[in-house]
Amino acid sequence: MTKTYLALLVLATGVLSGSQHARAADPAHADQPVVPPAEAMSRLKEGNGRYTNGNPQHPRQSSEEREKLTKSQHPFAIVLGCADSRVPAEIVFDQGLGDLFVVRVAGNVIDDQSLGSIEYAVDHLAVRLIVVLGHQRCGAVKAAKDTIAANGKAPGHIQSLVTAIEPAVEATLKDDLEVTVKANVKNVVQALRSSTPVLKAKIDADELQVVGAYYSLDTGMVAFMDEK
Repeated sequence: MTKTYLALLVLATGVLSGSQHARAADPAHADQPVVPPAEAMSRLKEGNGRYTNGNPQHPRQSSEEREKLTKSQHPFAIVLGCADSRVPAEIVFDQGLGDLFVVRVAGNVIDDQSLGSIEYAVDHLAVRLIVVLGHQRCGAVKAAKDTIAANGKAPGHIQSLVTAIEPAVEATLKDDLEVTVKANVKNVVQALRSSTPVLKAKIDADELQVVGAYYSLDTGMVAFMDEK
C-alpha cells in the first residue's frame, strides 16, 4: 500500500466521519447537556417576561460563574439577531454568561460565516433551538426598502445587506416597514430550515427547531412568530 494511497484513505475517512471526529476533539461536547427546544423556548419567554416587567435577575454574571465557563460552554439557545445596539439578546432575554450562542449582523441576515457559526453551535454544542430575532424599526430593513424604492445602490458593503433583504422588500412593496421586517425574519427562518447538510438533517430528525421572533423597541416584549 503506497504512502499516497494511505494519505487518501485517511483523508476520506476524515471526510466521511468528520462530524464524529470534530465532536471527539471538542472537550465541551463530551458531557454536553441537551436542552430540548420547548424548554429552551420557555427559558427565553420567562427571561423576557422578567425583563419587560422590570424585574431582571441578571443571572450567571458573577466571577464564580465566569470561572465555571473557562473550560467549556453549554448554551441552550442560538439567537441570530440584528446588530442594532438596542437589541442585545442576553439583556432582552435576561440571560447570563454561557446561556446564549449569539450571532449578530445588521438585518439578522445570514452569510456563510454566520451560518457556519450556527452550524458549529448545533453540531458541536448540541444546541436545539435557533431564534431569528428581528425588531421594530430595523434600520437595515428600512435602508433596504429606501434603496430599492429609489432604484439605487447602497454605499460599500452595505449593499450586501440590501441584497440579502431584497426578497422581503419585493414581497411587501405596498406594506409598511414592520411587515417587511417580519417577512425578512420569516425568509431567514426558512433559509435556515432548508440549509444543508447540517441544519435540515437535524430538523428532519426532530432534533432542532428554528423559530422567528419580533422585538418591540417600545415595550421590550419579544413575540414569537412561528413555533413550528
